[in-house]
Amino acid sequence: MSSPSKRREMDLMKLMMSDYKVEMINDGMQEFYVEFNGPKDSIYEGGVWKIRVELPDAYPYKSPSVGFITKIYHPNVDEMSGSVCLDVINQTWSPMFDLVNVFETFLPQLLLYPNPSDPLNGEAAALMMRDRPTYEQRVKEYCEKYAKPRADTEEMSSDDEMSEDEYASDCDDEDDVAIAGKLDP
Repeated sequence: MSSPSKRREMDLMKLMMSDYKVEMINDGMQEFYVEFNGPKDSIYEGGVWKIRVELPDAYPYKSPSVGFITKIYHPNVDEMSGSVCLDVINQTWSPMFDLVNVFETFLPQLLLYPNPSDPLNGEAAALMMRDRPTYEQRVKEYCEKYAKPRADTEEMSSDDEMSEDEYASDCDDEDDVAIAGKLDP
């Protein structure tokens, strides 16, 4: 087994052992969903998002693709595709990072400290800069409508998930965006 394959397996097991709910998409270990909880003491607290992760063949030397499947209102997340604009994943990734870093540090930091000056969701960025209380109310509305934890383990309803077309929509600058790819039918 090659080193990247071993590392992929180790990182995935470490993520599962860190109490994250992980759902494999195919038989391999390259594509999966992770249940991500909003950071405590934030406007996202109480929200639970389904995140799609795709590990490239060159992982950990190349960063994972990460995208929100569950809708979220955030300046640095494309509302239609779920693509994430996060420098540490897109440009400054290092093999020293692992999947646990993504879910325990990078995504919580993204939600806690949005960057409205480099938006993927221009409406959210403008609202955040112009009217912070209304922006925060909109975030809470999205959390309530789309990211409420489910008591059962059933699949998400189609209302809560983006369609394949929405998820696969192109972003303006692929270098700045982690694109998670198309949903399986």
